[in-house]
Amino acid sequence: MRLNRVVELTAAGLIGALVVDVWFGVISRYMVDLGATWTEELARYLMIWAALLAVSCGVAKREHVAVTYISDRFPGISRRILLLSFDAMAFSFFAVLFHHGIAMTLLGSSQYTTLFGVSMFVPYAAVPVSAGIACVQVVLVALRDCGGAADRPVAQMPQPME
Repeated sequence: MRLNRVVELTAAGLIGALVVDVWFGVISRYMVDLGATWTEELARYLMIWAALLAVSCGVAKREHVAVTYISDRFPGISRRILLLSFDAMAFSFFAVLFHHGIAMTLLGSSQYTTLFGVSMFVPYAAVPVSAGIACVQVVLVALRDCGGAADRPVAQMPQPME
């Protein structure tokens, strides 16, 4: 299965779980009074994971308004050079985020969530995992564009190699 498809399905599953969790929280608080206080904390962690994973999906499809607005105005080799420079900047950013995310995750491993008592390693791991996937996606998109896809406007580009 393709990397981007797996990430998309994972993010969609997390968003689905988020919707169910929030609805359960609303029902348990205002309709049935079950006293389920954990729903807010779970929603926070599900949202963080889903949002950060979705970033790499946008990277894989070059779905950034500024990138497409600028790059679609250049022809052929100029577009390819511009896109590769964007890729280099994006890769650098995600690599730094990955590096610092690992340090943050390791520091957080000795902290615990308020209600679940689970190590904060799990929520904090969303940062380096997502940044690492985004780095891979940037490289795959750059390789795809080196193969000639950069000659077409971004909106017409095929799905990335995965």
